[in-house]
Amino acid sequence: LIKSSCLFSLSQGFYKEALKRFEKIKDTDFQAMYQLGVMYYDGLGTKKDPERGVEYMNKILNSDSPEASHLKFAAAYNLGRAYYEGCGVKHSVEEAERLWLTAADNGNPKASVKAQSTLGMLYSMPILKDMKKAFFWHSKACHNGNLESKGALGIMYLYGQGTCQNSQAALEWLRKATELGNIYAQGHLVEYYYTGKFYSKAAAVAKRATANDDINMLAKITDCHPTYLAKGAAMAAFYLARCLQLGRGTEKNKKAAEKYYSKSYGNDKLASKFCSSLLRGVADREGLAEQVI
Repeated sequence: LIKSSCLFSLSQGFYKEALKRFEKIKDTDFQAMYQLGVMYYDGLGTKKDPERGVEYMNKILNSDSPEASHLKFAAAYNLGRAYYEGCGVKHSVEEAERLWLTAADNGNPKASVKAQSTLGMLYSMPILKDMKKAFFWHSKACHNGNLESKGALGIMYLYGQGTCQNSQAALEWLRKATELGNIYAQGHLVEYYYTGKFYSKAAAVAKRATANDDINMLAKITDCHPTYLAKGAAMAAFYLARCLQLGRGTEKNKKAAEKYYSKSYGNDKLASKFCSSLLRGVADREGLAEQVI
């Protein structure tokens, strides 16, 4: 009864109440211990205490109790995150990789698929770059329903990263990810349509991709990384501005073009640098001056 009440409190966002109840039963209930680990790590209903969160996750991962078995994969994923972030434990990419490989072993659907997608991202980064491994893990996560990996797989097919270039497969996965709300995939789909001179399609997808500016909310809804969502939104805004400036796939509208160029550049240096490189690339392909408007 206490356990059910705790979970109800947690689901309703009553973190302080849930925290008290979980504390009472944590020594006899691994689910309570797991929830406490998450709450202490993220500071839900209490002051952040990542070291304590890591301690609880380690207890679950190292337990011989059958009652902890269904939680081990989720605990391994969370510990991998802690090592990667260097939060509550010393930063170690190697340890994060080891733990995510453990979590990815299909023991817990949600945690395993998240770990598979995360490994795909990890192997795409310079520190452990191995695009074949990245493609392998994104493929597994993608076929297990992970939205972020659907977009990543489309992009890898599009550019021949970790696999042979395949425009048809790229378009298929980018469309699937786009339909499910992956803004990063939408940005690349807009670019695909624009460079292929399907301007009406490019403008239509770009308008959908730029309709919501709340990247953090979209990240929560789609479970996609906000950095990639922001980049996809910037791409879509840039190409929509280009369409509006030149009257491609939509009516010319200088004022609207200025608005979307401004959105694409954003307020940070990374967005500005990224969109500047986009502009140079488009200008080179189209034989146009690099000026915006």
